[in-house]
Amino acid sequence: MYRYMCLNQISEVGLRGFSEDYSKVESMDEADVVLVRSAVMHEMEFPETLHAIARAGAGVNNIPLERCAEQGIVVFNTPGANANGVKELVFAGMLFAARDIIGGANWTMSQAGNENIAKEAEAEKKKYAGHELMGKKLGIIGLGAIGVQVANTAIGFGMDVYGYDPYISVDAAWSLSRAIHHINDVDEIYRTCDYITIHVPLMDATRKMINADALAKMKNGVVILNFARDLLVDEEAVLAAVEAGKVHRYVSDFPNPLTVGKKGIIVTPHLGASTSEAEDNCAVMAVNELKNFLENGNIVNSVNYPNCDLGKCQTTARLAVYHLNIRKMISRFTALLEDTNIVNMSNTSKGEYAYTLFDLDDTVPPEVVKKLRAVPGVIKVRVIK
Repeated sequence: MYRYMCLNQISEVGLRGFSEDYSKVESMDEADVVLVRSAVMHEMEFPETLHAIARAGAGVNNIPLERCAEQGIVVFNTPGANANGVKELVFAGMLFAARDIIGGANWTMSQAGNENIAKEAEAEKKKYAGHELMGKKLGIIGLGAIGVQVANTAIGFGMDVYGYDPYISVDAAWSLSRAIHHINDVDEIYRTCDYITIHVPLMDATRKMINADALAKMKNGVVILNFARDLLVDEEAVLAAVEAGKVHRYVSDFPNPLTVGKKGIIVTPHLGASTSEAEDNCAVMAVNELKNFLENGNIVNSVNYPNCDLGKCQTTARLAVYHLNIRKMISRFTALLEDTNIVNMSNTSKGEYAYTLFDLDDTVPPEVVKKLRAVPGVIKVRVIK
């Protein structure tokens, strides 16, 4: 029997994916795996019995990834599961910036009870006039699951689309419309695009990448959209650029005291993935990742351990070894497994950490498991079957 815990409310559509071999528990000390959305886990203590954490969403800044890796806790996320919901909100943001829909709607609401509203609206509407998206240049920084969907949809809007991603995956490249210009220098997007939307993960190299230097290269009247992470943008620099007339609108999904209520700033309350469909999709993917990991030892979509997939175990036994990415580890493992036939194996690494799966003809004696755990550099050994 496998045991799971939910730190946040998780969609029942996803939880129904757990079979009768799974039971829900209320304490992390009892859980094999944990599902989480936004709960902050940095100060939490993790028991030795915890094997994995699945974030029902893309961002994992609420989880202590390095500490989890050190303890042999695999952290999963669900890339792409909420991409359509975020993409749709990006286009809502573009339309809000292009046409003063919010200003017009607010004026209309203020006229409740005005019997002359229809006539006065005809005179008032010129204050909220805007422009169309068709023919405008859209620059997309980051062509992951969301960026690709934004790019392809923008083609349907008749926009001229430029995409920048030096690390674009093969799958993303295949998914991109051929009409999209793939740019090798992000400065070209800054110099030429009317709209710029950012869809990259937050890390040291991307923190405040939209800064005063980047803004200085942009066209006058540019619209900047941020539905990825607030810290990707130096918002003080953006506010100054709005005041100076350099930036026409800054649209963000991350409210804070600096931006809320400021002229030229449109802020939504972190609605990007807040659709029932996105929540269902994330939960379904997270549950499937955990089931595949617990039942087969396979790792798919981990953010702190390498992906490793041997499919469904068809042999007598399967063994998983979590270890540091150092030399001669495989030879040490195979020496300890010399009394059994290794039918198949997979060894993958990610930075400092590595993960090895063995499919074996015979069950692994407890004393061999104990010896494997004692190998210097081994973090955890788990008998899958």
